Amino acid sequence: MTDLDLQDVRRVVELALAEDLRYGPDATTNATVPESATARAEVTPRVNGTLAGLPAALAVFDQVLGDGYEVLSALEDGSKLVAGEPALVLRGSVRGLLTAERTALNLLCHLSGVATATAAWVSAVDGTGCRIRDSRKTLPGLRLLQKYAVRCGGGVNHRMGLGDAVLIKDNHVVAAGSVTAALAAAREHAAGLPCEVEVDTLDQLAEALAAGADEVLLDNFTPEDCARAVRARDELSPKTRLEASGGLKLHNAREYAESGVDFLAVGGLTHSSPALDLGLDLH
Repeated sequence: MTDLDLQDVRRVVELALAEDLRYGPDATTNATVPESATARAEVTPRVNGTLAGLPAALAVFDQVLGDGYEVLSALEDGSKLVAGEPALVLRGSVRGLLTAERTALNLLCHLSGVATATAAWVSAVDGTGCRIRDSRKTLPGLRLLQKYAVRCGGGVNHRMGLGDAVLIKDNHVVAAGSVTAALAAAREHAAGLPCEVEVDTLDQLAEALAAGADEVLLDNFTPEDCARAVRARDELSPKTRLEASGGLKLHNAREYAESGVDFLAVGGLTHSSPALDLGLDLH
């Protein structure tokens, strides 16, 4: 559905399997399942949602089973999931399927949860022109996968790390002395990178617009103040993009989006989305 770094997927899968198998092979499965047993396995959502992480789940099965399984059917990431309708159907060694089960589901449930939450926010602002954007509030080691899941849900990514864009926050402004000074320093030392500055007040916004910031993050602005910020932007620096952050909830997302801002920053997409309930059943 959208690009994914398969090398990063393999790194995560290898680490996850190393945790599960650090004390040896699956003792329970090897004790109860004949080595020659094969079966059909269906990965099925228990609730509706949006799929993300299928390549990661398949990478787990690849690592555990090698050529010892086949994919009978699979939905694409970004697809809408319907409770009770399989997202993935496999056939292969029962021992391998059960050994891989939990690791594959851990990734698939978590990433589908992120995609499902993102899709709800995207739906809430549909038609406004505002985009839902994530943050760097990600789990260690899972950033690229979590941000991929945001894209599967229809959201867009903010910076991936500390070196691909400039984001001047309140502590940077304090250190530099002012918004204008911080922007000037960023342009001198990080020329060519997109530059965003966080502001807490409309006065700081005017300063950032006068300095020609590429983007301005409106921190803890009310929807009414966001609308004022949009009017100021349109008058002083029409090309500057505005992003609302702080105080955003799904129930007020549309109100913020209708203020005219370009983005809603939702850190909770990656740090607080509940896992989507999917299970693996043998037949």
